[in-house]
Order: sequence, then structure tokens, then C-alpha cells
Amino acid sequence: MKNFTICILPGDGIGPEIMGQALKILKTVEKIYELKINLFSGVIGGIAIDLYNTPLPEATLKLCLNCNAILLGSVGGPKWDKLSPAKRPERGGLLKLRKELGLYANLRPVMLLNSLENISPLSFKENSGKIDLITVRELSSGIYFGEPKKISNNIGIDTMIYREDEIKKIAEIAFKIALKRRKKVCSVDKANVLNSSVLWRKTVSDVSKKYPTVKTEHLYIDNAAMQLILNPSRFDVILASNLFGDIISDESAALTNSLGMLPSASLGDKINLFEPAGGSAPDIAGKNIANPIAQILSVAMMFEYSYGRKDISDHIYTSVKHLIEKNIRTIDIRSDIKNPVSTETFGDLICEEMFKNS
Repeated sequence: MKNFTICILPGDGIGPEIMGQALKILKTVEKIYELKINLFSGVIGGIAIDLYNTPLPEATLKLCLNCNAILLGSVGGPKWDKLSPAKRPERGGLLKLRKELGLYANLRPVMLLNSLENISPLSFKENSGKIDLITVRELSSGIYFGEPKKISNNIGIDTMIYREDEIKKIAEIAFKIALKRRKKVCSVDKANVLNSSVLWRKTVSDVSKKYPTVKTEHLYIDNAAMQLILNPSRFDVILASNLFGDIISDESAALTNSLGMLPSASLGDKINLFEPAGGSAPDIAGKNIANPIAQILSVAMMFEYSYGRKDISDHIYTSVKHLIEKNIRTIDIRSDIKNPVSTETFGDLICEEMFKNS
């Protein structure tokens, strides 16, 4: 795809700061690869509520639908927590946007660099193994969207619904990704107590027959959560429903010690969205200390999954890795460094590293 038309949604909290560094990377890519990248900006989340009294303005949705990729910051914060769930930045903004765009697969890669092994929560373990996995989370169905959903007569109701075709669609994504990695899929469910999980396990088993070279296993969510701590190196591709994928991907992210390191991609049939795995961190907003790596690596994922330019994606990943290996860190990456760099400085250094290796 030669048409690079990207919608930029900075969001709330640290969103605008780390998005600023992502924009530097896009300009660097333009120069190195002689591309023309068209950028359009919109508002979503808390800032949209303040400006337009809605977390997802119609103008923002139309803008997203006219682009072929979306780069999102983070949304939400305590300022808007007292609003009703449907009007809050997370549900009324992000979840609604995912639904409107038909985003059905969330990819969250987690890789612990050798130079950061000493700061992982698992650093106390000997021979804990290499951590390099990706969670493939179903994003458009399940308990977050099932109806009825309400609080009535002091009873809270949420409904978990999955159709066979929805499970099959996300399973195909997981197995195709596994073919390009270490050829292992671990499907996570709760088939011992949930009917939706019984169907989930059966459908994933049926899909697995199309991929005989991929080793498939099934784990209950509680066991999977435990194994992720005891033996994270056993996992390659983790396939999970919306709720379980939300839980397991956040747990796996913690293995690197900082959510600021981890990008994510939300895939649809026509439009994909890319964002950091962490939150808006309003407590450090405006202090120029936020880690921009997750936002920058989201740009890398965008070039790979939306534009088929893995060469550009690898270039960005390699540049980030080189800086980390040089012991250049933001303050959230706990280590023995005495002078952590600022958000702005880290973005500048990544651009310099990319030019050096171009």
C-alpha cells in the first residue's frame, strides 16, 4: 500500500507528549524512505468530553473512517471517572471506536530485551528463559459487549456471548501469526464452567486442524495466569477472549517491568488502530518524563500490519533496542542509571539512531 493516510488521536494525560515523539519518528521515516505520509488529527476521550461533551465526536469518527490507519495515544483519567460508564472516555470513546471500526483482533507483543532482564519481576529466577510472546485477544464481542448489560434492583448484569464465526475469525489470526513465529498456540478459556468457553475450545480445536505444523494447547485462565509467572518462556502465541485476553495481556506486560515499553495493534477488515498498552498516566502528564517507547513501537506495528512495510518496522525496533543496550532509559525503566533521559530527548535519540542505521 503506497497511500499513507494516518489519523492521529493524541488522547489524554501523557498522550500528547508521547504522540509528539511518534510524530518525530514518522517524519524521520518520510526522509529516510522518501515517502509522503498524510496526517490528520482528531480528539477522543476526556479532551473530547471537555470540548464537545462527548468522548467520541462524530467528526473524529468520520476522520478515522477516511484514513487507512489510526495512531492513538491513551484516554481517560480521574477527572472523568464520575461520569456514567457510557459517557466515560474508555467505554464511550475507545470501546465505541473499536466497535464502529469493526476492530476484532488485538495484538500485544511482549519481548524482554537481554539488557533489561535484571529489572524484570522474574529476575530472581534462575534460567527463567527468554520472554518473547504475543497475546491475540478477541476485541469486538464477549462480556464487554453482550446484552443485557445493566444494573437493576441491586443486581449487576453482564452477558458473555460468543458466536462460532467470531471465535473462528480470531483463531485464524492467531494461527497465522504462529506460523511466522515458533509455531505454538496456547488457547485460554474457562471451559470447565462457562458454556461460551466450551464453544471457544471446540472451535479453536477445529481451526487448529488446518495448521498441523502448529502445536496447540488449551489452558484454563487461572492456570494460564500462573504459568505465565512460573514459566513465561513456554508461551509463543496466546489466544484469548476479550475478557481473558485483557487480563492475560496486562499480566504478560508486567514481565518487562514497564508498560511504557509495550505497543499494541487492533485489527479490522479495513482499518487498523495502534496504541500503547499502558494508560494515560495523568500523574506524570506534562513533566516530560513519560516513556515514549510504546507509542513509537506502535508506529512500527502500524507499518508492518497496515502497510506491509516490515523493513520500516524492523528499523524502528532495532533503533529502540540499540538505545536500550546503550543504557539510555527513561525514569520508569528501573535500573542503576543515574541520569534518565526525558521524553523529548528519547524521541530525538531514536531519530538519530534511525539515521545512523539507514
